[in-house]
Amino acid sequence: MTFSVVARCAETGQLGIAISSSSIAVGARCPWLRPGVGAVASQNITLPSLGPDILGLLEQGMAPNEALTVVFAGQAHSDYRQVTVIDHLGRTAHFSGTHTLGLHAAISGEQCVAAGNMLANAGVIEAMVRAFEQATGPLAERLLAALHSGVAEGGEAGPVHSAALLVVDAVSWPIVNLRVDWADEDPIGALDRLWQAYRPQLQDYIERALNPPVAPGYAVPGDDR
Repeated sequence: MTFSVVARCAETGQLGIAISSSSIAVGARCPWLRPGVGAVASQNITLPSLGPDILGLLEQGMAPNEALTVVFAGQAHSDYRQVTVIDHLGRTAHFSGTHTLGLHAAISGEQCVAAGNMLANAGVIEAMVRAFEQATGPLAERLLAALHSGVAEGGEAGPVHSAALLVVDAVSWPIVNLRVDWADEDPIGALDRLWQAYRPQLQDYIERALNPPVAPGYAVPGDDR
């Protein structure tokens, strides 16, 4: 149903998630991030509250593996969950319950952890980790490279229909929050096109939020700057 990569940029400290699924609106339920704290992907039979709960424990100083243990100790249906975690130091952890669907895997790499279920083959997640580690450029592009590599390796056993890309930095909101909630085909390609359109404007939107008087104009009718 879902494959994802959760990662940190060692140079900037940014945290990010790229995720795709056969289900609708995967970006609404599965990726969770908190600037300066960590990022969590909760997938398979998703329990959205796992993301904020784990992030809260990371913020208290717990390591990712400890946070997973504590959260699942109070869960009645942990066997249905697949969760990946990275913290602001680049430490990772992952969990795949015994009821994780179909062929599934989770692998930690350098500053990243990838996972998936209902996979076409066992090499999908390895390819995603390898692609992230070898990619260059902004964190968002390295995350997308991992998704594309997963698809090229076979992706899910069936078609995917939604995808999302999120990145957090020093401000309190995501500096990248792009979603394709439903596409009959190639939602990852559509997500990549969204990123290519958004990338040149990313810093402008941060400046508009923090310092509107000197921010670039909107270049729309009615904006005379």
